[in-house]
Amino acid sequence: MINRDAILASAKKTILSESESIANLVNYLDDDFAKAAEIIYNCKGRLVVTGIGKSAIIAQKIVATLNSTGTPSLFLHAAEAIHGDLGMVQPGDAVICISKSGNSPEIKVLVPLLKRFGNILIAMTANKTSFLGKESDYVLNAYVESEACPNNLAPTNSTTAQLALGDALAVCLMEMRDFKAEDFAKYHPGGALGKKLLLRVGDMLDATHKPQVSPDSSIKTAIVEISEKRLGVTAVIENDTIVGIITDGDIRRMLNDRDNIAGVTAADIMTKNPKTIKSTDMAADALNTMENFAITQLVVADGGEYKGVLHLHDILKEGIV
Repeated sequence: MINRDAILASAKKTILSESESIANLVNYLDDDFAKAAEIIYNCKGRLVVTGIGKSAIIAQKIVATLNSTGTPSLFLHAAEAIHGDLGMVQPGDAVICISKSGNSPEIKVLVPLLKRFGNILIAMTANKTSFLGKESDYVLNAYVESEACPNNLAPTNSTTAQLALGDALAVCLMEMRDFKAEDFAKYHPGGALGKKLLLRVGDMLDATHKPQVSPDSSIKTAIVEISEKRLGVTAVIENDTIVGIITDGDIRRMLNDRDNIAGVTAADIMTKNPKTIKSTDMAADALNTMENFAITQLVVADGGEYKGVLHLHDILKEGIV
């Protein structure tokens, strides 16, 4: 049986082999790549990406990346295309066909049909002189010297190279479109990523939990307010203006420092000029402020108007971190 050292040696050899294949791709980038990017950028239709076998799986990933970065794309399985799915391709669409050999039977059937429709055809192949390479308008050279597979059979280096070329194309198109983080968020509204880019402070505020006392309120009143609203803090409001906050930490320190709390008011123990944030600010910015000042609550105010308190737990609950 193979030992652990041999297993690790094999894994390292595979990773190095694939990384070298990717690095070598820069030597094969030429004007066809730039022209293909321009064609896709100016395309009035969609980008159709097709392939067969493992290349079809890579095509699906490329489509997913392109769709999420502003290039409308769809996947077309080469085998299914010649059995009815070719109707997915519309006039004005551009097509990328992925095939290592460029000579697969399904590709040889599909390519003439695409050419007949008049769609611009972009090949991604390791063999520029193949049937696919010769029949295409542009060729993205995905040449690899060999596979990482010890038998030089299983697609490894070749599919990694295809994936890297697809990523390179997607990033070029992002830069051509001046695609921003805000644009990315539009296509990723769910999950932590979408929330981090889209969720605002006001979206997390609970209007029914808006702790507040006046400066002359008793300590008991402040404690009850903090306890009932369960945010660990209460704002101190005077004439509709935020003049301070009292945290549960302030209460503990007061009890440690004073033997007699009779007559002590909110104004006596409050922290003046608390950190605030607007309800329209991003939740991610609120989190950064909390981290920078080592605090767990922020008073939310719009134009001086008290809106509530945002707690670190509200942000954690949304899964932004």
